Amino acid sequence: MYEKYFQLRERPFALSPDPEYLYPSRGHQEALSYLRYGVEGHAGFVVITGEIGSGKTTMLQALLGRLDRNITVARLVNTMLDPRELLEAIVLDFGIDPTGLSKPVMLQRLAEFLVQQRQAGRLTLLVIDEAQNLSLPALEEIRMLSNLETEKSKLIQIIMIGQPELREKLTLPQLTQLRQRITVSYHLQPLDADETANYINHRLKRAAIGTPVTFPRDVTDVIHARSRGVPRIINVIADAALLFAYGIDRRDIDLATTQEALEELDATGVLASYQREGEEAAHAVTVSVAETEEALRLADEMRRREQALQARERELAEREQAVQVQQRVVEEEARLLAARRAPRPPLPSAPVAQPPIAAQRSAASANLAAPAVSAVATMHPPVATQTAAAYVTPSGVRVQRFQPPPRRRRHGWWDRVRRIVFRVTEPETGA
Repeated sequence: MYEKYFQLRERPFALSPDPEYLYPSRGHQEALSYLRYGVEGHAGFVVITGEIGSGKTTMLQALLGRLDRNITVARLVNTMLDPRELLEAIVLDFGIDPTGLSKPVMLQRLAEFLVQQRQAGRLTLLVIDEAQNLSLPALEEIRMLSNLETEKSKLIQIIMIGQPELREKLTLPQLTQLRQRITVSYHLQPLDADETANYINHRLKRAAIGTPVTFPRDVTDVIHARSRGVPRIINVIADAALLFAYGIDRRDIDLATTQEALEELDATGVLASYQREGEEAAHAVTVSVAETEEALRLADEMRRREQALQARERELAEREQAVQVQQRVVEEEARLLAARRAPRPPLPSAPVAQPPIAAQRSAASANLAAPAVSAVATMHPPVATQTAAAYVTPSGVRVQRFQPPPRRRRHGWWDRVRRIVFRVTEPETGA
C-alpha cells in the first residue's frame, strides 16, 4: 500500500521470517556462530532458545541459506507429535517412505541412509523448530537418535529451536541424559535501545529503492519502550507508523505520528494481544513445567504401584507352585502307604523235581523196610524242625539227621589199648 510512496520495493516490516532482513545484532551474531560451530564441528545437540518473536526462525533461515551444499537437511516445524509420529516425520523429510514400516525397520532404514550420506561425504542435519512443544517421550526419542554414530563422530547433527519453555523442560531430572549431550546452548536476549534503532533503519535500508526513510532516535526509543525490544512487536509498531504517515501524506516519521499509531494499536487491542501472548507464554512455561513435574510424579507413583503389584503376583505364583509340589508329595506318600497295606499275592510254588529212577527205587525199598516210619512221616508236612530225628522229603526219601552218640566215660588208658592192640573202634551211626 505505502511501498511506492516511500520508494520501497516491498514492506520492510513484514512478519514473515525473511533471512535477507536479518539484523546482525550482538545476540544474533553469537547465536549464528554457535550454530555454525555445532554443524561444522559435529557437536551433536545444539539448542537455541528465545522469546516469542525474538527472530529465532529468521536466524535459522539465514543459517540454512549459508550452509554448504554437501549438507542434507531435514526440518520439522510441526512438533505436536507423539514419538512414533515424530520418527515418521523425520524419515519422511529425509525421503524415506514410512508406510507400513515398523519402528525398528524405520530406525534401520534411517541408519542405512545416514551411513550412505557419510560415505558420500555429506553431513546430515536435523532441525526441529518450535521444539518446546515436544513431549518428554518425544524428547527422549530425539536423544535416542543421537546414538546413531560412528567410532569418531555422530551420523546426524540435531538443532532444536524453541521458546524458553524448552530450556525449562531440559532442566527436569528425567531429561538429564539429553541435557548432558547438549554441547551448544544459547538464549537470545531482546534488543536494547541502540539495537532497536539500528534494527528499524537496517530493514528500511534493505527495502529502499531510492533514498531510504529513517526513523529518528526519539521515535525508536518510544518503539523500544513499547515493544520491550522484541523484533516482532517492533515490526508491528514500525509498520503502523509508516501506514499512518502515508495516510496523512508525510514522508518523514515523527514522534506525533508514531504516538497516533500506538494509540490506534492500543484501541484495536493489537499491542495488548502481543503483550498478553508474551505473558501467557511466560506463565505457560511455569505452568507447563509444574504440570509436567506433577504428571511425572504421578507416573512414578503408578510405576511403583505396578512394580509392587507385579512382585505380589510373583510371590503368589511361587506360593501356589510350592503348594502344588507339596500336594504331589503328599499324594505320593499316600500311594506308597496304601501299597504297603495291601495284601500281597501268594508266591508261585517251585516245580517239584522228579528224582531219578534209581533214587525212586531206593526210596521204595526203604519204604518197604520201614513202613511204619514212612506212614507216620507222610501224615505231617514235609518240613521238619530242628528237633526231629527223621523226616520225609517231597520226593519221598527218608532222611535222618546225624546225631552223635552220647559219650560214655571210659578209662582213657584202656581205650587206647583197645584201639592200638585189638584195633577196636566205636561203631558209627548215620543215615
